[in-house]
Amino acid sequence: MKDLFEARLREADGVNPADVKALSRPELFGLADAIRAFLVENVVASGGHLGSNLGVVELTLALHRSFSSPADRIIWDTGHQAYVHKMLTGRSPDFVRLRRAGGMSGYPSRKESEHDLVENSHASTALSYADGFAKANVVRHVEDRHVVAVLGDGSLTGGMAWEALNNIGDGRRRVIVVLNDNGCSYSPTIGAVSRRLNESTGGSGLFEQLGLRYEGPVDGHDVAALEQAFERAKTVNGPVLVHCRTVKGRGYPPAEADLVDHHHAVPPQRAKSAPASGRGTWTGAFADELLELAEDRPDIVAVTAAMMHPVGLGAFAERHPERVFDVGLAEQHAVTSSAAMAMAGLRPVVPIYSTFLNRAFDQLLLDCGLHDCPVTFVLDRSGITGEDGPSHHGMWDLSLLRIVPNMRISAPRDGATLRQALRHCLETATGPTALRFPKGQLPEDLEATVCDGVDVLHGEAHPSAPRDVLIVAVGVMASECLSAAEELETEGITVTVVDPKWVHPLPPAVAAMAADHRVAVSVEDNSRTGGVGTAFLQSLSDQRVTTPARTLAIEAAFQPHGSRQALLAGLGLTGSSIADAARALLCWHVGEQPSSTGR
Repeated sequence: MKDLFEARLREADGVNPADVKALSRPELFGLADAIRAFLVENVVASGGHLGSNLGVVELTLALHRSFSSPADRIIWDTGHQAYVHKMLTGRSPDFVRLRRAGGMSGYPSRKESEHDLVENSHASTALSYADGFAKANVVRHVEDRHVVAVLGDGSLTGGMAWEALNNIGDGRRRVIVVLNDNGCSYSPTIGAVSRRLNESTGGSGLFEQLGLRYEGPVDGHDVAALEQAFERAKTVNGPVLVHCRTVKGRGYPPAEADLVDHHHAVPPQRAKSAPASGRGTWTGAFADELLELAEDRPDIVAVTAAMMHPVGLGAFAERHPERVFDVGLAEQHAVTSSAAMAMAGLRPVVPIYSTFLNRAFDQLLLDCGLHDCPVTFVLDRSGITGEDGPSHHGMWDLSLLRIVPNMRISAPRDGATLRQALRHCLETATGPTALRFPKGQLPEDLEATVCDGVDVLHGEAHPSAPRDVLIVAVGVMASECLSAAEELETEGITVTVVDPKWVHPLPPAVAAMAADHRVAVSVEDNSRTGGVGTAFLQSLSDQRVTTPARTLAIEAAFQPHGSRQALLAGLGLTGSSIADAARALLCWHVGEQPSSTGR
């Protein structure tokens, strides 16, 4: 029977909710086995979130048997546990292009299906969505539809979830909260809530005091028990929580045995066969340098929002467990508690995915920035991150951080400048600092000469006669800028490439260098709105430098998923595209048309 369903999952129309409702118990078991085999085969090949989806197979089957999506609104939190939901809503054939350019998203996507309501890949949002849908049902006098919020992977540790529960419990509106309690986010879930849920009667008291009817705990791998719990929940004229206990990585021995994160996310199989650069990763370089600095600095502490290993704190936690604080999926709390530790004389380091810092901007501005606290934010996965798509691209950090008074920002171009920047942040800085780097392998270290505090990677910063093009390279874009310089100089166009390293405040010398060139171009993998390019143009204006300049960056639009290199190419952020832009600007400046050989 498993083989029969595996074949069905590959058919053009896959499996839909009506099919699931019609299955017998033995057929359900066969489908569950087929789903797990399908997940392992396809997610290991493409890369993506494996462990969390292996753990929700029976839960998702029961949801689609008890509720009628999309009429009944099923909202997933976090969205990376929705792969099985996609499979049961006709999209299993699309898994061959999971997280690839033009293919299926690794998160719910409204463009893909009417069964996907929100593009929620950041945690702790589903309850607020559910509260809003329930309020709309009341206003519109809709009484025959259910609103279901599925929480999992530690999303109940986020503060926004508790803000929503405060309203849901008090409002008496009909919301069904399904808590997928697998004891994990990336790593084991921390905090008092997790401990209470593990107590035999703790969950009941905790949620009933907030005004929700409590059902459970239910075995999250028993479809019959789940259906019975959901049917009881549907009869409640008010909010109810169904507490389901599941095993992350269920049914796949390597995931179940992985005590770090149960194969939470796996890289694509094709990437594993690629030869390693030997230089390591950006995250690894940060981790090594932090560990070295911390050996002689007992005041250095680290704070993570449930991402201990992904952001490189694993070794630090083993060596100095008393100096690492995992606050759960609570970025706002992470920032403010770090500000207080800095006030008390510690030097907090907060490594965090760039996209998740967006959630704590108010705390960054008014709790850390206003008090000029020496907290160091290490923004992993900045710029274009690739396969995780629009919600995970770290393309706003420079724009947001530049707003914060007293903030200093470094954009290292390689491992050497990353290590230099981290040391400066922890040894010299007296206020908030940030350094950003992308996902993936380190590039080769690039040699430079220093002129007026700015690294010159190619050419002359202050030539005796004007040069043609100044390219201001921001961080990891340096290699592409050097590639552009090489192409332009084959055509007789003289080029200087500089790297400010510290991009906020932007050194005044950069604008002064532009005055010695006919045109200037800045290049960054951040939003074009408010980024380093904006700062460069402002600096030119402030210093009355009239050199024509253009900023190359990510246009202000949500970017799709795909490989980083392909997306950068589409955005005009490769060496050849940078050369095109510089060539066109130079031709415009001298009143000529670009040559026909220009690309």
